[in-house]
Amino acid sequence: MNLTLSNPTAPVPDSADDGVWLACIDCEWTGPPFDEIRYRCPDCESLLEVCYEDHPTFEDFAESDGSGVWRYADALPVESGVSIEEGNTPLYAAPTIEEEVGVSNLRVKHEGMNPTGSFKDRGMTLGVKVAEKLGTDRLACASTGNTSAALACYGARAETEVLVLLPAGKVAAGKVAQASLHGARILEVDGNFDDCLDIVSELANRGEAYLLNSLNPFRLEGQKTIGLEIVEQFRDQTGDLPDRIVLPVGNAGNTSALFKAFRELVAAEELTPEEVPVLTGVQAEGAAPMVEAVETDADEVRRWDEVETIATAIRIGNPVNTPKALPAIRETGGTAIAVTDEAITDAQRALAGDGIGVEPASAASVAGLRKLRESGEISADENVVCLTTGHLLKDPDAAAEAGVEPEPVPADTDDVLEHLSR
Repeated sequence: MNLTLSNPTAPVPDSADDGVWLACIDCEWTGPPFDEIRYRCPDCESLLEVCYEDHPTFEDFAESDGSGVWRYADALPVESGVSIEEGNTPLYAAPTIEEEVGVSNLRVKHEGMNPTGSFKDRGMTLGVKVAEKLGTDRLACASTGNTSAALACYGARAETEVLVLLPAGKVAAGKVAQASLHGARILEVDGNFDDCLDIVSELANRGEAYLLNSLNPFRLEGQKTIGLEIVEQFRDQTGDLPDRIVLPVGNAGNTSALFKAFRELVAAEELTPEEVPVLTGVQAEGAAPMVEAVETDADEVRRWDEVETIATAIRIGNPVNTPKALPAIRETGGTAIAVTDEAITDAQRALAGDGIGVEPASAASVAGLRKLRESGEISADENVVCLTTGHLLKDPDAAAEAGVEPEPVPADTDDVLEHLSR
């Protein structure tokens, strides 16, 4: 595996602040993390990563006084965050699906068990804290729903104004309700998610708000704790390491963040390069620019202006983290595939049958696992983790559509028993 992408063992630059600095993933630029707001490299406009002088071990994490995301404070750029006890989400067994697909061990990492019901909380606990450190007074994001819910919640906790831009009519009601109840100012844009991100990025560039989409390198630092938890939990449950992680891809932040977590574990000598899990991305057929890039061996994605899928959380046509995510997939020996909405809904039902309730985008990982087992890309002897990113109640309409229909009965016990006997 190649560790040259913002190499975690690179020399410490003079601009480092207590062993932390920002580095461009494409050129030689490095800079201090907190002296001014930066989302992209000032020299070449490429993406930035947070780098560290020291790389803690699992023993260091075990000695931490924190919990959840902040158990891993030694691997993060600040010591504490605006926290609502995010992280420490369960790694579930899924025995029915495991038997059906036929892999050695299958676990489901359910990020829907975070405080606002999605993995986005991991990035917000850190990102909102960094915003405080930088002295910003307005937080903003574009969202397909989960980002807006998380930012609104953590912004409320920090008593900071929150602005969210949503594609009109394209966000699940449960997610809009969360952002609304937590007090965010919600703008519904006549366009898709990528249009929203274009606008909010321009607002951020003009100094009107602090951007907390995954373009922000600090947000991905919180999300990398998913990878740290997976390794520890899987090892505790099975005595082994996961061979592969299958995950939904929207803006590709988690793909990028997990790869960074694993590279840092290699730098800490907690993993060998050969032990790094294979990262496998799954998109819906109606929103699959990353898959297209992988299949055509392209270095960047072609923006899809028209995207549509039942999996609203990954209804994105221009994944901003492509420059980080494509190396993550390729350098771990992974791939990316597209699945139909029908396959996603069927996987959502299968997860529910194992007692795991997720929104449609989350179920894309299991739909992808099924497809890759059928093709032989994933072998029977693999240890696999499927990442599920949002709770079932994030999109109750989709859950109701996928579930069974209620049966009307009279208000009489005998009539109920007669109905049940039919």
